[in-house]
Amino acid sequence: MNRYIRALLFFGLFLDGTGFAQPAPNNYADDKSWLCRPGRSDVCEADLTTTIILENGNLTRERWNADPNAPIDCFYVYPTVSTDLTPNSDMVADPAELNVIRQQFARFASKCRPYAPMYRQVTLAGLRILLGRGNAGVALSRGLAYDDIRDAWKHYLENDNKGRGFVLIGHSQGSLVLSELIRNEIDGKPVQSRMVSAILLGTTLSVPRGKDTGGSFQHVRPCRSESQTGCVITYASFRSTVTPPPNTLFGRVSDPDMAAVCTNPAALRGGSGNLNPYFSTEGRTITGTTTIKPWVSSGSIDTPWVSLPGLLTAECKTNANATYLEITVHSGPSARRIDDIYGDLIANGQALPNWGLHLVDVNIAMGDLIDIVGKQAKAWLSRR
Repeated sequence: MNRYIRALLFFGLFLDGTGFAQPAPNNYADDKSWLCRPGRSDVCEADLTTTIILENGNLTRERWNADPNAPIDCFYVYPTVSTDLTPNSDMVADPAELNVIRQQFARFASKCRPYAPMYRQVTLAGLRILLGRGNAGVALSRGLAYDDIRDAWKHYLENDNKGRGFVLIGHSQGSLVLSELIRNEIDGKPVQSRMVSAILLGTTLSVPRGKDTGGSFQHVRPCRSESQTGCVITYASFRSTVTPPPNTLFGRVSDPDMAAVCTNPAALRGGSGNLNPYFSTEGRTITGTTTIKPWVSSGSIDTPWVSLPGLLTAECKTNANATYLEITVHSGPSARRIDDIYGDLIANGQALPNWGLHLVDVNIAMGDLIDIVGKQAKAWLSRR
């Protein structure tokens, strides 16, 4: 039996629940099954000190602290990052899982108590098989990965939630799994009253044209203001200079009576807005080059993160192929800081336009998303 057939058989067992044996459920009562939990020292206590870089090159240091008394919880499911060679990952945290927590989730601990379960996700190796099959979206949201997150969610509700409000946060595979969780365990059920919001990025949610419910969810609407609760924030980001092509992986709905949802975190009510991005200081390679550009033309950066106010604006747009969050980079000739962002998926030295800015969907709006969560938490608590 060749390696490809073995992989498909293994993949079918893990994803579809078929085969001669079923994997045992994870024990989410075990602390080791969680990347982040409140009240312990873990990756959610990463150093998130940031240098704010203005267009004129001025630098300001921003410190960050978790709030151990945060009034709500956040439950996070990470995207496809596992470098395990099997189609589904194991339950050992590798650098990839730890890094994505720092990139996408740890900063939310300033507004909510952080819960991030490990799960046997479809790995990067498994994703390549799925993309070849052409059924990645459905397969990523079901099977072993979903079962693990459902079990972690039920453990959290029964043992940790205690009636608190919660925000669901996911990206890519994590958003697909959480969307399925909402449909099966939350939408239209009593627990929905505790959902402050859901942030499901790097995926495609749908609504009937001209309506806000009835597509992906029956009772969960897109967020249209920072005081609205029980709603969902969702988008897939693309550069204004590289809009979604016909083979786009995001923002496209096949049913002509349905439309993809886009909520702009910089302007939930609509229109354009300035984004508040946070990037790791290590990411300075610009698309199509091997050059590592400095974040600022003079001075040095000694923090692990940078923020670039005024560099990016966002607006929900629709072209012939998709509905998406259009990201425009603004940098004048006299700017004394970096004039572009990273985040394109590169293959053979070229950016893949059908992926857009998928890799940095969260980074480009991190400050906006955290601010929204804080305001939604206050609005939810005021209605209790």
